[in-house]
Amino acid sequence: MSSLSYDLTLAGLAVGSAAALTGIGLIVTYRATGVLNFAHGAVAMVCAYVLRQLVVGWNWPLPPAAAVTLLLVAPGIGLALDRAVFRPLSVRGTGPARTLVASLGVFVLLVGAAGLLWGPGARADAPALLPDDPWVQLGTAVALAAGVAAVTRWTRFGRELRAVVDNRPLAVLGGIDADRVAAAGWAFGTFTAGLTGVLLAPLLRLDPYGLPLLVMEVMAVAVAAGLRSLPVAVAVALAVGVAQSQLTRLHPGGSLEPLVQAVGANLFVVALLAAALALRGLGVPHALPDAPHGTAPALRTVRLPDHDGRAWLVCGILFLLPLGFAYGDLRTSVQVPALAVVLLSLVVVTGRGGQISLGQAAYAGLGALFTALLAAGRFPGLPAVPGLTALLLAVLLTAPLGLLTGWPALRRHGLATALATLAFGVAVSRFVFAQPYATAGLSLDRPAGFGGDRAYYVLELALLGLALLGVAALRRGRTGRALAAMRDHEPGAAAAGVPVSALKLAAFTVGAALAALGGGMLGMALRAFDPASYDPVIGLLWFAAVLVLGADSLLAALAAAVLLVGLGSGAGGGAAAAVIGVLAVLAGRLPCGPYAALREAVARLSGAPEPRLTPLGARVRARVVSARGREGGTPGSGTPGAGAPEPRRPTPKAPAPLATKPPPAPKFPSSTGRLTARSLHARYDGFTVLDGVDLTVAPGRITALIGPNGAGKSTLFHCLCGTLRPTVGRVLLGGTDITHRPAHVRARLGLARTFQQLAVFDGMTVAENVRVGAEQSGVPDPAAATGRALDLLSLDGPLRAAPVAGLDTGTLRRVELARALAGRPRTLLLDEPAAGLDSAEVAALAVVLRAVAADGTALLVVEHDLDLVAGLADTVYAMAAGRIVTRGPAHRVLAEPRP
Repeated sequence: MSSLSYDLTLAGLAVGSAAALTGIGLIVTYRATGVLNFAHGAVAMVCAYVLRQLVVGWNWPLPPAAAVTLLLVAPGIGLALDRAVFRPLSVRGTGPARTLVASLGVFVLLVGAAGLLWGPGARADAPALLPDDPWVQLGTAVALAAGVAAVTRWTRFGRELRAVVDNRPLAVLGGIDADRVAAAGWAFGTFTAGLTGVLLAPLLRLDPYGLPLLVMEVMAVAVAAGLRSLPVAVAVALAVGVAQSQLTRLHPGGSLEPLVQAVGANLFVVALLAAALALRGLGVPHALPDAPHGTAPALRTVRLPDHDGRAWLVCGILFLLPLGFAYGDLRTSVQVPALAVVLLSLVVVTGRGGQISLGQAAYAGLGALFTALLAAGRFPGLPAVPGLTALLLAVLLTAPLGLLTGWPALRRHGLATALATLAFGVAVSRFVFAQPYATAGLSLDRPAGFGGDRAYYVLELALLGLALLGVAALRRGRTGRALAAMRDHEPGAAAAGVPVSALKLAAFTVGAALAALGGGMLGMALRAFDPASYDPVIGLLWFAAVLVLGADSLLAALAAAVLLVGLGSGAGGGAAAAVIGVLAVLAGRLPCGPYAALREAVARLSGAPEPRLTPLGARVRARVVSARGREGGTPGSGTPGAGAPEPRRPTPKAPAPLATKPPPAPKFPSSTGRLTARSLHARYDGFTVLDGVDLTVAPGRITALIGPNGAGKSTLFHCLCGTLRPTVGRVLLGGTDITHRPAHVRARLGLARTFQQLAVFDGMTVAENVRVGAEQSGVPDPAAATGRALDLLSLDGPLRAAPVAGLDTGTLRRVELARALAGRPRTLLLDEPAAGLDSAEVAALAVVLRAVAADGTALLVVEHDLDLVAGLADTVYAMAAGRIVTRGPAHRVLAEPRP
């Protein structure tokens, strides 16, 4: 027995050593570049194929082949990625979402290229680089980790690396070549990927999908180390490797044995899921909750315009074309509508809801599996049911499971959400789809009367039409605007009254239902449950395809389905992944998407002049746009181009100024908005930020909060708004304790706010931005409240129908303030409202704020412009070191020495 334990330990050390190499490479790349390289496993797979090609295919000796692979090919891939893909994104200042998309693009591109070059089949003749001795492999991993630690700690390059990690802009100002540091990080990261690939390939069957997914699973060691600590990554890798090897000895017997064996064989998957769920702020520096935009910009842009009638006509012809074929065999065509329904789930979750979901393939597979089990009478507790009923029941059973990915996303954003959803998808694949006890002997019959391909294709088109109508309804009206607001700026949406948590759960639930419907349809199209059709790697390909063609576009889902099925069946294996990978990699260079770039190129080559309207046509268009603006934006959409022609955005050289005399006071509720803070304490990273703060904001008066940077003003502001919870103390609104109420509930109770960093919804028009505040705050007549706020802030006229993207800072400040006022708040909190405004705009802003206060609204202004405070505030609170050091009338407080 002891000999068996020793042998299993050695085997676990070998696997753990390869996992440690992966963790080292991912951490170094992330610390040098800020990118979690999802393509790490694909690079490992390509290097393993290159070594095999050199040794087995071209009969090279192993040492020079290994040297070329690891010292030239692997680092060369990293340098190419840095230069061609990620450095342009860094120069453009794009956020983590675009780098994530680019990383996934590289992943699917390399997988597709490997499939085209070496075929999709598995190979078992990969050469072994190191002796079959786990101590050698362990020594390699430990030596590499020690070398990296030594370079980081004791060399000039290490000091530069730490400086770039801590503050890249400041490091550049200090004379450090951040691009050189990033290039070195990419080269080293892909070197470790290549080493991981050539070490793991002899232990596995080499194929374009298996090895990349395995390396993604062992990403758990880097995630558990917080993408920072090399010793932790190595220790976790070795511990999980040894534990996974030892668990193979367990044979409990009974019904639990298959599950226990599955866990023992996939312990890295369990570790990835646990690490992704445990680490909420993965790779994100601590910051207050009003961080700008987050992931939305990469997910928001509509690439294929849904209002383009020609595009819909072409798409309709493509989908109806198979019905005109003379023969009845439509084995390929029947997959297209089913896949389109699956991809529509990504339009809901990612395109409209702004949530990065990499696990939709799991829900599609569960839909197919549940349909097969229900039709066969093998679903526990339920009898056999007809095919169409089984499909609908499978959708109902799968939809609540969307909470499995929706619930972790409530407190996670960007990278953390992506990892959690990926881990869920991989876990479902390993523990459900790959287990014979769950899937053995299953087949899927089509519904009665739809057994033939042509009849079933008609049924699919009907279901696809219903799905399109449902998704289109979600993208319209109040719900559509709320989802788009959450996508574009989550804290801003919550401040406007949007119930972000409930909306996230709803988006994931609807997305799971749509994916299950499409998955069940796909299973019936194939007449069998095929786990390979719902592989996590396939799910990443689906995600990338929808994203590059237009995440918030119905047409994009249809076009992506045609592209994926057409290339997958009509070309060699990997063609679809290669094409989608190229488009995803180019996402940073084509910010408006491939469709817009192609249209622009065609127009440039044709030399055709831009069409112009006649004077009469221009007047008619202006009236139509103005009428639509009065209704809250283009009808039928929360974004331009989702059902109606996109209005031409005016580009005024001099934006319409605010009124220079007090406008008629808006009819806001009066005098019950007293906001009180009592003995607020807050600690942050072990430091006391608020130390017993008392503050009162009285109705009908303007209260200002001043103090130096670091005084605690922002923390106090966030405690009042609900984005931070104080450690001790209470916050009262009109006598009601709201200390534990979330931000959206406070908004519905009459507390509105603006942000220091602009919080506007870039995917909407001016009027739609403002209307969100009116709709979500419970105003009886949102349209009237929207109109009053637009008039008050001089945003009426043609400007109300203009998309906010690209408007100047002064206009955007007015849009944000109008959105807050549209909810008719009793209390209004303004965080540096004059930031970015010129003197004329500041003066006009003061006029509006006085008018709002005169109507009985309680105003709190956090502001550094003391001239504005002196001319505006009735009462001033001065903060220093987390305490209120003085309070009183503005003239007295501002005359005292600065704290």
